Amino acid sequence: MNKLQAMEVFVHVVDACGFTRAADNMKLPKATGSTLVQARESTLSTKLLNRTTRHVSVTAEGAAYYDRCLHILKQVRVAEDAL
Repeated sequence: MNKLQAMEVFVHVVDACGFTRAADNMKLPKATGSTLVQARESTLSTKLLNRTTRHVSVTAEGAAYYDRCLHILKQVRVAEDAL
């Protein structure tokens, strides 16, 4: 699994308040986004999102992880832009 891709998907899901809109924005199948986030949750042994059939909300751990992901993804963009 690509950790950076999973982080990016997670950030998009949080920003879009759901998997469907995030998947549409990223041009990914919804199942792919869901699988990547579930894999991160499994790897981290923590729940990042609360899911219902109609709503996605961020857990406290997910909010902290979201902030870290934003920082990491920004640093990757800065490094790439510097080349």
